[in-house]
Amino acid sequence: MGFLKGKTAIITGGGREVLQDGSCGSIGYGIATAFAKEGANLVLTGRNVKKLEGAKELEEKYGIKVLAVPADIHAGADNEAIAADVAKQAMDAFGRIDVLINNAQASASGVKLTDHTTEQFDLAVYSGLYATFYYMKACYPYLKETQGSVINFASGAGLFGNFGQCAYAAAKEGIRGLSRVAATEWGQDGINVNIVCPLAWTSQLEKFQNAYPDAFKANVKMPPMGHFGDVEKEIGRVCVQLASPDFKYMTGETITLEGGLGQRP
Repeated sequence: MGFLKGKTAIITGGGREVLQDGSCGSIGYGIATAFAKEGANLVLTGRNVKKLEGAKELEEKYGIKVLAVPADIHAGADNEAIAADVAKQAMDAFGRIDVLINNAQASASGVKLTDHTTEQFDLAVYSGLYATFYYMKACYPYLKETQGSVINFASGAGLFGNFGQCAYAAAKEGIRGLSRVAATEWGQDGINVNIVCPLAWTSQLEKFQNAYPDAFKANVKMPPMGHFGDVEKEIGRVCVQLASPDFKYMTGETITLEGGLGQRP
């Protein structure tokens, strides 16, 4: 058991997904697994109740507690209340919040800017940027008490302007800007805020490759490292380190975990 024993991490989009070989199949679940191995109790949110309940297996595997809270930040909802309820349930269950990881994101990828609808744009901005905003506001008082850490997820889509991802890129770049402001404002409270741009092998990519092998080959580029990231070992473990005392002085930074693709000009 590691340095996070007895601490609490909120991970949005943390439901259980697995690859065909049974290993972690989503970034959120990979992060949850990495934090569970370090002893952290988990508060996992998401829209899919079945996936959230599936993540309860981490309790038996690693001797930690998992609180699964269905939550969906979207246009028309009382989103501030949704995020506040997640924070309250975390405090009621564990009495503290040490780490907030904003990973959840939905989008209509592959749709050109001129074809994007307002509803598609709202989907990306609400599930990503607004969700990050509301969860950060809701958790701030508790993170201040623990001098905790925030890890927000952005993307190379925003850094490099990926074709067909205008709403997704806009949401992710908004998250980066929001994170840098928080790093400036919250540093005096002992809260560090950093951004991760990942590229990992997920169940969605696996399904895409199996269903549309030609399209996969044309659109999904292999990183210079020669493999896609492992969601637990190469994404989740970095998040664990970002929440550790060793990285407390680092804040407001964007880390590209893309196996070398993040070097693009």
